[in-house]
Amino acid sequence: MKVPGMSGRVHAALMAAVLAAMVSIVSCVHEPFANGGEDDEGGPGNSPGTPAIPGCVDNGDVCFESSILPIFLSSCARSGCHDAVSRREGFVLDSYANIMKKGIVAGKAGESELYKVLFRTGEDQMPPDGPLSQAQKDSIAAWINEGAKNTTNCNCACDTAKFTYAAVIQATLANNCVGCHKPGALSGGIDLSTYTAVKAQVSNGKLWGSITHAAGYSPMPQGGKLSDCQISQISKWIDAGALNN
Repeated sequence: MKVPGMSGRVHAALMAAVLAAMVSIVSCVHEPFANGGEDDEGGPGNSPGTPAIPGCVDNGDVCFESSILPIFLSSCARSGCHDAVSRREGFVLDSYANIMKKGIVAGKAGESELYKVLFRTGEDQMPPDGPLSQAQKDSIAAWINEGAKNTTNCNCACDTAKFTYAAVIQATLANNCVGCHKPGALSGGIDLSTYTAVKAQVSNGKLWGSITHAAGYSPMPQGGKLSDCQISQISKWIDAGALNN
């Protein structure tokens, strides 16, 4: 609509400016971040938020690859127990496919033999050289109850800015190493079950050499190398003095 008294040239210029502004508004719609964020009322939304770790899929479930498989590899899939050679009681617990062959009822931890056996005591205790921690048992239960899915590439919570012993380093070693390196199962004569024991392996360079798969050291964990993020956390912890913090 033309305003009375406005020349044709001015009117055309005004309409062009309005059109440009409309195009700018439409083109300014932001793509949502992969991990959501919160809306104006604090609920789940698309933006604002922070981009997810590239390639990392986080749906809130327990991550099998980083949180569950390392427990089975370190504490169960060992020589004489449940590796591919020993196969005690017919169980091989060295991969997702083998773990799921028997003893797991997806969605029902209470009906899953591989979970219930973790609470046995005496001669029937599993692992026989010492029980899993309550946190490890809880993780396995949650994973089963969530459907016992083969979730991979999902260690999204790893943060290289966090590297205290109590909150980060101890848990990483407990899940990936302690099953083979504790009193009663001292593989290579190395103990990683206490801070004092871990500090000794830091001081002699064996912990760093093993987790980085450096020449001349036994590559650990046996089930596969720690993630770059986990190695970075341990590196920063060591550089900061390997404190019992």
